[in-house]
Amino acid sequence: MEDEVRLRHSSSFGAAAPAYAEHRPDYAADAVRWALAAAPGSRVLDLGAGTGKLTGTLVALGADVVAVEPDSAMLAELRRVLPAVRALSGSAEEIPLPDGSVDAVLAGNALHWFDMAVAGPEIARVLAPEGILAGLWNVMDDRVNWVAGLERVGGSAAIGPRDTFSSWRETTERLYLPAAGLNPRFGSPEQAEFPHGQRRTADSLVATLGTRAGVLVMSEAERQATLGRIRAFLASSSETSSGEFTLPMLTGVLRVRRLPGR
Repeated sequence: MEDEVRLRHSSSFGAAAPAYAEHRPDYAADAVRWALAAAPGSRVLDLGAGTGKLTGTLVALGADVVAVEPDSAMLAELRRVLPAVRALSGSAEEIPLPDGSVDAVLAGNALHWFDMAVAGPEIARVLAPEGILAGLWNVMDDRVNWVAGLERVGGSAAIGPRDTFSSWRETTERLYLPAAGLNPRFGSPEQAEFPHGQRRTADSLVATLGTRAGVLVMSEAERQATLGRIRAFLASSSETSSGEFTLPMLTGVLRVRRLPGR
């Protein structure tokens, strides 16, 4: 993704911070446990923490968490929902923490927004020796027929390649590397998926998809047309047309270790 486009998309969430906090899913606890299983300690940085979806799961699992988020509106939501968590303004490219101060850096639906040519050394700086960097993504299970249909109707702006089971691994496996070559600070990637789900109605699923960056940057007319197509599809599908249903998902994890002495 070109820098200008990435910046436009990554900075779009603040305007929808309350909706993001209300409608985005949390993360499968087993996925977070797996991400942290190889960490040398319990000090965790939630980087690009947004409104605290991943932060809350980390707190529930007993981690010693600090959250860092660049968008002031998203950070305000995080502080409102999780007032006991240390939450700082900062970015992946400029982390406001000392060297070697955390055992793991986790990023929930955020690693793809980082400029890893800059963020990679910064993440390595704050990580303890042999610390863990892990990206987590909530992905829809497009092996389910109606989810695959929703993907076709919604288009890539609403449901992109990082958002589905069939393509998330290929799309994310090298995100910890800068675009121009290897990152010598991290080892080989490991990937795993963990079952997850979210109770939704047609209206709340439309609202969820409306918080995707590709939708947020649309013109109002284009956004309404896209969400209208999704709403019509959900109304026509027997699985989603009447009351609540479970959106079949998985939490995918990309995990790499900081190499010692780098």
